[in-house]
Amino acid sequence: MKRRLLYVVLFVLLSGVIHTLKAQQVTVKASIDSTHILIGDQLKLLFEIEKPKDLDIQFPQVPDTFSSKIEVVNRSKVDTFKLDDKERERLTQSLFITSFDSGRHQIPPFYFRMKNGQMLDSAATRELMFQVHGMKIDTTKGPVDIKTVYGAPVTLKEVTPYILGIILLAAIIFFIFYYIRWKKKNVPLFSKPEKPAEPAHIIALRELDRIKTQKLWQQEKLKQYYSEVSDTIRIYIQNRFDIPAMEQTSSETIGVFKQQKALVDDRTRDQLQHILSLADLVKFAKYTPLTDDNNLTLMNAYFFVNQTKKEELKAPEKTEVELKEEPAEEIKVAK
Repeated sequence: MKRRLLYVVLFVLLSGVIHTLKAQQVTVKASIDSTHILIGDQLKLLFEIEKPKDLDIQFPQVPDTFSSKIEVVNRSKVDTFKLDDKERERLTQSLFITSFDSGRHQIPPFYFRMKNGQMLDSAATRELMFQVHGMKIDTTKGPVDIKTVYGAPVTLKEVTPYILGIILLAAIIFFIFYYIRWKKKNVPLFSKPEKPAEPAHIIALRELDRIKTQKLWQQEKLKQYYSEVSDTIRIYIQNRFDIPAMEQTSSETIGVFKQQKALVDDRTRDQLQHILSLADLVKFAKYTPLTDDNNLTLMNAYFFVNQTKKEELKAPEKTEVELKEEPAEEIKVAK
């Protein structure tokens, strides 16, 4: 019985020694980054713990105001760091505190609870002190008026958004007016630049060549043949003389040439009248012309275009006298 009691006592003592060794392997530390601050400034309170990995430690639950004059502004999460000794680790947590009362303030110890198996223990940090300084006021000057707000100079970075906004607004307004203007003119808003117009006689002669190649009247397509010939001549008259021949009747077009005799001579006007009159008979009266009339109509069309086309101005050729009067170029002969 005495031996069993002795074993129990030894076991209890041995457990206490092991617990003491575990407690000695834990290092708890609290520090602040400054001991003097101005009223309202913040301090960083840092908790650091080094412990064995298999030891559970609970950080203290610090309230938002752990002293009558000290407040907690913010707190970070607990971070874990590896040490050179793989069996140990470091835990850290930061608290940002402040005070709005000047004077000397004391940060009390913080207790960390440890659990090793069924054994509970705690480790405490040391007390910390810091000084809060108030703003110095010069009482010798007496009451001082509140200063007005000073206007800071405007920087380019501040005005850039307004400048870009004005440019964008101006571009939108310009586009709206541009769109309305072209809408009224009933023309495309965006169009390719037109190519320089070809001379009227070039277009007409090319069209007559096409009609000649098609051989429409030989295929008994008389109405189409006379329609295309007369339309070609009417478009030529419209482009060459600015006479709306496409909207006029044949008699109205011939009447314009009779009134303005300087435009064409009598023979040319008669050939035009033969083309338009015969075309009207074929198109509207279902007249069937002779073969000679078909050939003559196309020949008259060629003749009318060639007789009335606008001649391109050429540089006058120099006469033999002018060529002799020009100074001869000096010819240098190598000696």
